Amino acid sequence: MGRLKIKKVDEKSVEIELEGEDHSMANLIAKYALRNPHTKFAAYNVPHPLIANPIIQIVTDGTIHPLDLLEQVLKEILADIEKFKESVEKAFNEVSEKGS
Repeated sequence: MGRLKIKKVDEKSVEIELEGEDHSMANLIAKYALRNPHTKFAAYNVPHPLIANPIIQIVTDGTIHPLDLLEQVLKEILADIEKFKESVEKAFNEVSEKGS
């Protein structure tokens, strides 16, 4: 994982750069941000195809600071990853129990 660099922030929007990442991580963050009811806009772009440093822009409705919203989004992603991990482990355990 690369670094997250805050390029610009104000009371309603944040622009972050994901150094060393590609579309996958940027798309995940933007999609999760769009699920939040306080998000007015969330998208990303890759300014140069040979330098994979996507830039994500998130705009809120002003009732939540964009950095707080970003923190919520990242926590939701981690929670969903943990649930998925548990589901995979359960499925693997079921398969190995049947094979014994």
